[in-house]
Amino acid sequence: MLLENVTFTSYLGGALLLSAFSLVSCFLLIKRHITFSLAIAAFIAMGWAGVLAWDSFKPTLTVQQLILCETLRFGGWIFGVMQQLKHTNQNKRIQKGPFLLIQLLWITASIVFVIVLPAIIDNKNQAYQLYVWSCMLLSILCIVAVEQLFRNSPHNRINKVYSLGLAAFLLYDLYLFSYALLFGKLDAEIWRARGAVNGSAALFLSFGLLAVSSQGSPRQNQVAISRPLAFYTTGLTTAGFFLALMAAGGYYIKMYGGNWGTVIQVTLIFSALVSIAVVFLSDAARANLSVFIDKHFFVHKYDYRSQWLSLIHHLTSTPEIEEDPHQKALRAITDVVKCKGGMLWMDNQFGRFIPIATLNMNYPTKEFEEDSDSEFCSILRDQEWVFSPSAPKDHELSNFNEYLPGWSHEMEDLWLIIPMLVDNNLIGFVLLSSPPSEFELTWEDLDLFKTVGREVASYISRNEAAELLAQSKQFDAFNKLSAFVMHDLKNLIAQQALVVENAAKHKENPAFIDDMISTIDNSVQRMSNLLKKLQQTQPTSGRQLELKNIIINSVKKCQDRMPPPTLRIMEDSLKVVADEDNLEMIVTHIIKNAQEATPADGYVDVTLRSEDNNQAIIEVEDNGCGMDSDFLKNRLFRPFDTTKSGKGMGIGVYQTREFIRNLGGDVLVKSEAGIGTTFTIRIPMVLEETNSAGKVDTV
Repeated sequence: MLLENVTFTSYLGGALLLSAFSLVSCFLLIKRHITFSLAIAAFIAMGWAGVLAWDSFKPTLTVQQLILCETLRFGGWIFGVMQQLKHTNQNKRIQKGPFLLIQLLWITASIVFVIVLPAIIDNKNQAYQLYVWSCMLLSILCIVAVEQLFRNSPHNRINKVYSLGLAAFLLYDLYLFSYALLFGKLDAEIWRARGAVNGSAALFLSFGLLAVSSQGSPRQNQVAISRPLAFYTTGLTTAGFFLALMAAGGYYIKMYGGNWGTVIQVTLIFSALVSIAVVFLSDAARANLSVFIDKHFFVHKYDYRSQWLSLIHHLTSTPEIEEDPHQKALRAITDVVKCKGGMLWMDNQFGRFIPIATLNMNYPTKEFEEDSDSEFCSILRDQEWVFSPSAPKDHELSNFNEYLPGWSHEMEDLWLIIPMLVDNNLIGFVLLSSPPSEFELTWEDLDLFKTVGREVASYISRNEAAELLAQSKQFDAFNKLSAFVMHDLKNLIAQQALVVENAAKHKENPAFIDDMISTIDNSVQRMSNLLKKLQQTQPTSGRQLELKNIIINSVKKCQDRMPPPTLRIMEDSLKVVADEDNLEMIVTHIIKNAQEATPADGYVDVTLRSEDNNQAIIEVEDNGCGMDSDFLKNRLFRPFDTTKSGKGMGIGVYQTREFIRNLGGDVLVKSEAGIGTTFTIRIPMVLEETNSAGKVDTV
């Protein structure tokens, strides 16, 4: 058979099969499954195949006429596909800009390739280059349109079949013209097979469309194009990658192929076509690729900065009326998601989830609890799954709806169930009612809702932790107060025990009796003051004191211990504002501690002086056992840490520092093991000057 007869047979067979496909398109048009433009495109393709069949039998077409035929064919498919996409989205709000852009591109290309450039071409080589380039660019543009039809038709079977069939011969055209660009000429064998390839695609389309249409009316597309840049997605990316792959493979074949050139070329082409077929035929592969490209190359549906700021504002704002944190968290979620109401379920600490807050939703009439070990909670926890009870059965979100608990079916207008996770722990979940307007869920919505769920869960956990910490601090304050009371009572008991111990020996001594009465009276007053402080009926208040008298009384109380303290008063007119009993008690305590740490033949010196910065200084110095630097830094002022086994509570030094700091002063300690210790107490003095109101100014 002559080569011309092979080409003629290929294109004539393609024309016949395309004519059958045109009749099927008319049938679908009558059934209102496709648009009039798509049916016309099928007839244009049939005419194109017939013209090329006649030209292969009796060549009469010029290159310019051939370009016109190709432009009409590609343009017909582009226009028909875009009109079909608009038809399947007729009940949706879509943006007209992308459609106009696609139409403008192919119309502009048609004018340039058919009218403008042919007028300035003066030789056959330039006309050939124009033909190859025009077909290449128009085929890429047509692939983009077909990809959008497939992408935005997840439930429309007619559109899916059309997309796959058109993609088959368009990819073949892409290979044909990319080969021609690479090697500078059209491959004759590939060109001859083009008619048969188009016929095979038409045959596939005819049987596929008839089979699909016999199953009933296809469902209208439920996904609308949301933004212009979605048109520049996997179609253009696949075409560019295909060209790059063909160019690299062709270069290798040309340079190093040798006898293996044809084998390598066929293998490369087959691998590329299989890869593209996997992307188009596999829902999972195509969905993953689409999400990956959307995430990394396109403008997102949400302004995540504003969404994040809005969520933080709702969680941290202070309402005029104190609001429960769980109610605030629920309100924040519903405001971000833009739904009408919701319900918050939290763990009750006994392995059960219960509803604790609601907003415009009614509680279920029964089964108020959900076991944390149920399959429903396990899916929320392990897969961070967003349940959609209202999703259609063939929708991806309905995969686990069989595990929904019984109470979910009683909830009216239930839309979503969002997990609330902290790390990998499920602390609760949120039920949301339907949004106020029609809302189609995408991967961006699910990512946003999961992120909001995690942030709100973290907010609730922090709030609960803060509440527990506040309670702990209250108990800590109570325990600290109890320890102070116990410490004061210990001193009073020691004072009373000393009176009882000496009573039998000196009961006949009138002076002892007078001193005993004075001691008991002092103890009663101190216990009364302590009781008033515990009852908070009298706030702690200080008065102006002669510091000299405080020091003398403290030293006198310690004279019965060894070694007896010595006193040096370098200034006897120092005055401070403090509570007399407390100040005397802490000075006495420090002196007694020094005596306990010092052997009987050692010394304990007490000095009273002042400094230029209006600070009264009380120094208690001893040459006892001393303390090392680690004890000074880490244990000396730590409450309830004592070295007096069975004798103390370990809060005396801590209480001393807290009391002095409340007066505006401080306690400093210098010590060295085996040498001795010096306690220095600094207290702001009362200035001698008085103001016009007759009050004493203090520093």
